[in-house]
Amino acid sequence: MPLPWVEKYRPKSFADIVNQEEAKYVLASWICAKFKAPKEFCARWAKKKDREITEARAVLLAGPPGVGKTTIVHALAREIRYELIELNASDVRTAERLRQVVGSGLRESSLFGYEGKIVLFDEVDGLHVKEDKGGLEAIIDIVETAKVPIVMTANNPYDPKFRPLRDLSLVVNLRRLSEDEVVEVLRRICVNEGAKCEDEALRSIAKSSMGDLRAAINDLQMYLTGGRKMLVLDDIKRAGERNPQLSMFEILDRVYKARWFDEARAVSFNPSFDWEQYFVWALESIPVVYKDLEAMSTAYDRLSKADVFIGRIKRMQEWELLPYAMELALGGVSQIKDKPRLPPFIRYGFPQRLLLLARSREARRRRDALVEYLAQNLHVSKSAVRSEILYVLSALSKANPSVVEKLSKSLGISAVDIRTLL
Repeated sequence: MPLPWVEKYRPKSFADIVNQEEAKYVLASWICAKFKAPKEFCARWAKKKDREITEARAVLLAGPPGVGKTTIVHALAREIRYELIELNASDVRTAERLRQVVGSGLRESSLFGYEGKIVLFDEVDGLHVKEDKGGLEAIIDIVETAKVPIVMTANNPYDPKFRPLRDLSLVVNLRRLSEDEVVEVLRRICVNEGAKCEDEALRSIAKSSMGDLRAAINDLQMYLTGGRKMLVLDDIKRAGERNPQLSMFEILDRVYKARWFDEARAVSFNPSFDWEQYFVWALESIPVVYKDLEAMSTAYDRLSKADVFIGRIKRMQEWELLPYAMELALGGVSQIKDKPRLPPFIRYGFPQRLLLLARSREARRRRDALVEYLAQNLHVSKSAVRSEILYVLSALSKANPSVVEKLSKSLGISAVDIRTLL
């Protein structure tokens, strides 16, 4: 299975990171001022000394996707020989899980002779204050009490709910890469891969990526799949420009037509990917794509296993395991042994389940309104109305149709609506 080029060409040192000098100097200065770091590293990179840097309890790296926020922390850990404990805050959601994962990581001794440990909370703006109970407070508590470096990343950390976290942190902004900088990186990758790539083609990829280097590298690998060693501008035009927002039809097409596992899994990284909606669509699209019964059975088996895992994740609140379920739901459904040849165009239909829900939406809304009205006026719960009172009223109306008219007058609801709902 080919290694994704994003990982293959991930910078291994500070010097390899493209044009984020200010961020590198500030991050290195903070590490060298507050923690133990190699003298050679500090002599080269610790170039800023001020009170804000020395007093900061943590560093918050801010910037748009693909500018190198996570990469710069990986490179830092490698250079100063620190073990990296990495958590995606949008996966490890609750306070209990955050403390459990970080606590166990800090308590356990390193097996590889690292000089220390550094904690990375990736995508902290993926936390939702209401849904992720205590998650933000737990991170703040960890920052205030930790004896090791804490670094966080965020696309937009300036939401008012993150103010307590910003007050404890040194906010370091990484800038969006220019078109020329992205082209230069793509050009080096082409040379290393032995591919001849027109500058116009690389510039087109860089332009459509809008400064997202990760997206640009993924696009380049996509264009050069299958051992291709030539890339011209016409190839880009035929494929069309990058569109970061995909419809569910496009998501399904990318999953089923993926050539390798990582290509199918990468669909989950798209900003428009909704895994709950994907399950609804995949359930009805599998027999459309796979006409072979064995392939269809395998795809359904893997999708059902992924659904079982998600049920357990919800019950146990083990959200950090969601990516593994997505691998099964995406790569597992796509990469099937002796996969039949798929036609160039597949007619995906809109899920019948969603159509039925849409058609019955108004009836459900009116039913809910009746339930709420009865619950308030009879001083009982909505569940009691649904499970008991509606059935009693239904039986009474069948035995005596005048009951409906009396209900209509007393509730101020159309008799036709009541008959329909009962």
